[in-house]
Amino acid sequence: MSDQTAGERPGDQLDDFDRRILAIYQHDTRVTGESIGQAVGLSAAAVQRRLKRLRARGVIVQEEARLDAKALGLPTTCIVGVDLDYERNQHVDEFKQRMREHPNVQQCYYVTGNLDFVLVVVTRTLQEYEDFTREALMEHPNVRSFTTLVSMDAVKSGYALPL
Repeated sequence: MSDQTAGERPGDQLDDFDRRILAIYQHDTRVTGESIGQAVGLSAAAVQRRLKRLRARGVIVQEEARLDAKALGLPTTCIVGVDLDYERNQHVDEFKQRMREHPNVQQCYYVTGNLDFVLVVVTRTLQEYEDFTREALMEHPNVRSFTTLVSMDAVKSGYALPL
């Protein structure tokens, strides 16, 4: 059972120590509790307890390795705007699920405005990207249109939040 009350968001009860711990931890999850503790003025055990609580409360959503796409043979990054024909819940949910399952889709955002979705897609070549568009977008019965922007340089990429 969660220690949250109705309507409360995971980050609602963060104190200054939690925020300072997260500010360090989000940049390097391999940093030791001892190092974080020294930086924020807590013991290593207290830092570990707080990290465990932050995971359990859903503040820390996932801890994963960030890989270099180019080094792994995936140098092509495309930002894709997708417009759907129908936006009923079942249509939107089905598109979301298909994008979650596609290995080339690195990120998928359901957005407001002139588009319905914005995708970040990585591929080995532009030909592979074209194959992706044919299979995942052109053949999809609910995709009205899509627009592609090919990234020339990743100036800033990451998930660090301003704490």
